[in-house]
Amino acid sequence: MIIVTQRRSPVLTVALLAALLGGCSALGRLKDIGEEPKLSAVDNPTAAPGYKPVRMPMPTPQPAVYNPNSLWRNGSRAFFKDQRAMQVGDILTVMVKIADNATIANETQRSRAAKEDTGVTDFAGSKLLTGTAAAILPGRLLTADSTSTTDNKGSVNRQEALLTNVAAIVTQVLPNGNLVVEGKQEIRVNFEIRELIVAGVVRPEDIQSDNTIDSTKIAQARIAYGGRGQISDVQQPRYGQQVLDVLLPF
Repeated sequence: MIIVTQRRSPVLTVALLAALLGGCSALGRLKDIGEEPKLSAVDNPTAAPGYKPVRMPMPTPQPAVYNPNSLWRNGSRAFFKDQRAMQVGDILTVMVKIADNATIANETQRSRAAKEDTGVTDFAGSKLLTGTAAAILPGRLLTADSTSTTDNKGSVNRQEALLTNVAAIVTQVLPNGNLVVEGKQEIRVNFEIRELIVAGVVRPEDIQSDNTIDSTKIAQARIAYGGRGQISDVQQPRYGQQVLDVLLPF
């Protein structure tokens, strides 16, 4: 008796698993037809799978010193104290205002023509040549013609606008008192995540009384706005095409 075993390809296995998972999801949606979407239960977030405590840079603890017959306490962050960010761990709001509009057009034309003709038809001793050697000699010696033409055009028409706010945290206080801040914001809508990253160096004097600062006053500013997800994945070329774009010389 001959037993024939058929080996299932990894691609087929992945396709079957995707079909099964899609079927389970479809069945779950079918049973909720006509029903209101159920709200998620209020649970302890620290008990959720994959939970990790947040670790942020914190300032050095300062001991509290109480002065007799005084309402002021050293190190207090209230009672007529400036509430603007000033030390590691403080939070301030960055108002991102980008309105960039640039239109550039360049055109370069270059043309050159050169012609050299000496009029020399014979060299000393060339009359002694016979046969094939005498037949290949040109009618005029030392004659050259060249023509070069270049026409280059380029244009840029860019218009960008971004207006949003993001909270940033002070990660470092420089020796001159300037603050290094960094903030990151993620927003997920359906299957698309939008990211906003802001980082740079700010002066405490540029922070407003409401603890906000304009993005134009951030030195060494690094502002990134983009996203990732199904829509962004479709808009990008496939990895194979990107590799070919890098490797192909033409």
